[in-house]
Amino acid sequence: MSPDPEKTAAGAPRRRKATRQARRSQLIEATIDCLARRGYSDTTLAEVAQGAGLSRGIVNFHFESKEKLLVATLQHMAEEYAGHWRAALDKAGDDPASQLMALVRADFDPAICSRRKLAAWCAFWGEAKSRPTYQALCGSRDEAYQMLLVRLCTELTEAGGYSHDPKAVAIALDALLEGLWLRLMMAESRLSRSSAAAAATEFLRIAFPGHFSG
Repeated sequence: MSPDPEKTAAGAPRRRKATRQARRSQLIEATIDCLARRGYSDTTLAEVAQGAGLSRGIVNFHFESKEKLLVATLQHMAEEYAGHWRAALDKAGDDPASQLMALVRADFDPAICSRRKLAAWCAFWGEAKSRPTYQALCGSRDEAYQMLLVRLCTELTEAGGYSHDPKAVAIALDALLEGLWLRLMMAESRLSRSSAAAAATEFLRIAFPGHFSG
């Protein structure tokens, strides 16, 4: 039986699109590896191509330049992180204490919080000050996340009758989470993900004892 030309014609673009997406994902993952191993300055298209097991020409075909590859990688990581905490938030229900705990636990999930990805984040953070594109990619994520923390801390403060400033508590929690990520990234640190999560949970217990007493 001869193939249906309409199905063949429709299927080929889908296959090409899937292959293109797979190649881009492969190169982005190789870029994360390279950033983690070599740092920002020493990450090159040649190193990424070698890490991905692909030719330099394929890298150039998909991204044209190192800067475009790095922007795509940062965008991928930012979207992955945002999608991860939003999914955790959705599963937590409507209770603000459960939502806040879900956010803390999501930050130390191995899918997001691996030394490899933390090192890549750190490489981008080191360049963000002089690169507006990086600031723009991370800024919207940070703003949404921080506003959420403020809202949840405000709801808990009002419900529990606590005397502290909820915005200040939210800022402190956000800074604590970022600091724990940095500690986890350091090779000499003996801090584990579970210990980091426990430290952040203890902060919640101190700030909101009526909601996190267990």
